[in-house]
Amino acid sequence: MKSAEETKKYVETCKETFWQNVFRIETDYLVSHLRGSLDILSVGCGPAVIEEKLSAHGLHITGLDISFEALKCAPDAVRTVAGRAEDMPFPESSFDAVIYVASLQFIEDYRKALQRSFAVLRTEGKIIAMLLNPQSGFVKQKRLEPDSYVNLIRHTDVKQIERFMAELFSIQTAYILGIEGEKIYESNDPRQAALYVINGLKNEPAKRKEEL
Repeated sequence: MKSAEETKKYVETCKETFWQNVFRIETDYLVSHLRGSLDILSVGCGPAVIEEKLSAHGLHITGLDISFEALKCAPDAVRTVAGRAEDMPFPESSFDAVIYVASLQFIEDYRKALQRSFAVLRTEGKIIAMLLNPQSGFVKQKRLEPDSYVNLIRHTDVKQIERFMAELFSIQTAYILGIEGEKIYESNDPRQAALYVINGLKNEPAKRKEEL
């Protein structure tokens, strides 16, 4: 959990041109894949930088995070709730989509978080998990920096996460967002793409039909 000083530093870093460009690409991807969804839950939203951008596109965003300090920095356009992802304080079938923007790997028990995500999604609800790709040059370089946030990742096996998500959702995957130094470009090369994205659709009705 970030302190007030750490949060302030993070918010200032987010204003840098490099990160604004990263956020723009992530936002564009999310907007494109959230078509048809209105009520969105963003888990591990922090100060809700991307969530504010999504809100500007007309989406109704709820941000969940364990850090009160981070949520204090969130914009008024985003509804914020303090809490653990494993214990999401929302009724079942509350959202059209749940997103994790480079946050799922930092959660202590990602399986419980995904199970709760399944529960709070409406029928045929979407889930988008943007995972940091450990194979990428970007993440490997960041790991060499002792104070880098990537060294706080709890779960580095993205394929293991993918397999668990496939038990709950019908999924598709993609590598996106090539990063080399300050250069940002489109790439689906696992060695270059900083993000591994898992898109899922709640498939409970299909599973039940198969069991009958």
